[in-house]
Amino acid sequence: MRLPADADEWWVFDTTMDRDQYVRQTLEGYCATPTACGQVRPADHDLAVCLYQERIPFTAVEGAFILAAARRTYRSGRHPLSPIRSLRYFLPIIREILAKPVDPGQVSYFWLRMQGRL
Repeated sequence: MRLPADADEWWVFDTTMDRDQYVRQTLEGYCATPTACGQVRPADHDLAVCLYQERIPFTAVEGAFILAAARRTYRSGRHPLSPIRSLRYFLPIIREILAKPVDPGQVSYFWLRMQGRL
């Protein structure tokens, strides 16, 4: 996870990232998400292209990966959930982040906690 230096940069589309880089980083992030199955399907690639075309900030996508994993990992008293098998699973969380931006500090906290640094 790359942490923008300024909180204002978190939810802005990065115009320096080309389509291939955006799609590659999105799919790599999806595969690296602890609660995902780690397998990319053609529909996942197509959705990553759509996210780029819709100018969805990569940090919002990355934030959705982190928040989804944290929610699934730290929920209390329930049976383990099966792995996430589609990038589409994250769409409601991406939309949630875009509608009501999450504090970047909260995203960083969950990232560090899941990395075992907290």
